[in-house]
Amino acid sequence: MLLPYLLYITYFAVLLYYFTQEQSLLWNPVHFSFRRLNLACLLRAVGGVRWNSSFKSAPLLTAAPVRALIDEHISIKGRFLPPHSPITVCAQMQSDEVTRDHSVGGSYLGCEPMGLFWGLQPAPGSREGLRLRKKNVETPYVMLLSLLEGHVSPSERKITPLAAVTTERWYMAPDVRRTEIRQDGVVGTLFLPPGPGPFPGVLDLWGMGGGLVEYRAALFASRGYASFSLAYLGHKDLPGPLNRVNVGDAYFKSAYHILQDHRQVVADRIGIIGLSFGVYLSLRIATRVGVKPSCLVCVNGPVGSTTKLADADGRTENFENEQTHWRFDDQGRVSFKQMSLPANLCPESKVKLEDLPCPLMYIVGEDDLSASSTENANLIEQTLRAAGKSQLFTRLSYPGAGHLIEPPYTPNSRVSLWSFKPRKLYTLWGGHPAPHAAAQQDAWKKILDFMDSHLRR
Repeated sequence: MLLPYLLYITYFAVLLYYFTQEQSLLWNPVHFSFRRLNLACLLRAVGGVRWNSSFKSAPLLTAAPVRALIDEHISIKGRFLPPHSPITVCAQMQSDEVTRDHSVGGSYLGCEPMGLFWGLQPAPGSREGLRLRKKNVETPYVMLLSLLEGHVSPSERKITPLAAVTTERWYMAPDVRRTEIRQDGVVGTLFLPPGPGPFPGVLDLWGMGGGLVEYRAALFASRGYASFSLAYLGHKDLPGPLNRVNVGDAYFKSAYHILQDHRQVVADRIGIIGLSFGVYLSLRIATRVGVKPSCLVCVNGPVGSTTKLADADGRTENFENEQTHWRFDDQGRVSFKQMSLPANLCPESKVKLEDLPCPLMYIVGEDDLSASSTENANLIEQTLRAAGKSQLFTRLSYPGAGHLIEPPYTPNSRVSLWSFKPRKLYTLWGGHPAPHAAAQQDAWKKILDFMDSHLRR
């Protein structure tokens, strides 16, 4: 169901210098960094430029392919554009929840082949604290790309476009199979690639936001992995209350075995990926639950629990009971970064890293405002070196990237709404648009390469 209040917009203003009637504007897959530029300055600089009245062919905007996976490039071409004329390319999307020519203003600056997509921002007047996350992976993001005359600001988006094209961005490839799992108390969703298999497997764990998050698992299945997205708190089909982990080690072991025992999964080629609190759970599963994953991918998370444990099996107390290490900025937004410093973690929960049985890739966003990722990565590296296992550790570290390093060409949320009750609370994730986008693109490729090397051997 499309919710109209979740309208995201990117504006890409382009000044064309060298085009004739028969030439095209083409966004090529080349990466450049950028900084923001005040659009009002640009309007003053080029406001007097208009379309040449002798230009007769109507402008045309195309995108290829019009249907693609979220991690694939789209080539955008504007044809029959007059020389020396400013234009704006606008991307708009309603959510259920590039180039030889530089952008000279708008949502980003420079040659960014996919900037129209990762530069998406909530439309003016949208609810504060929105974070773009795909709820229904069986439908695409539908994006309207428009070509507008002049340099146009988001508030002027009702201007009639010169040309437009619609594209679809999918997490789930055709013929990927999605199956809800409610088995032995385990709650999750299994995605299987097309074909008979057997396939290598991935157990997918998210953070303390809770619920069942499917889009990364759907994309893994689209790349050839049997992927199992697992809920472990904040879900109606799990034991309550919703604001703490009420399942223990046996739950995660059962989930691993559900994936491992599937007839279309290669039993000894299973990896685990975790983000945030999911990092702690990934490490815990690998070192004490009694299973042997082939590799781990850990993204910006701790080596122990940030919340006191309620029992030795890993269940936790209420997340909000202990706020000693919460830090608030001058706007009242909370950072959980200090909670996950190794010295502040629940002592009895800390993983015995020296027992790690498999290769580990740890991804650090150096502008992470939600987790002390660098300090945890340092501890893992030091412990494995002391245990004679340094060969197991790979670190990727990205300046300017925040906490939420996700699949590429999707917009980052530096701040988003965390909770409504007992008070409205916004949390800081960190990350700056261009370096965060570059980190997501590079990390995703290296995650797939890492998994290929350890799960398809």
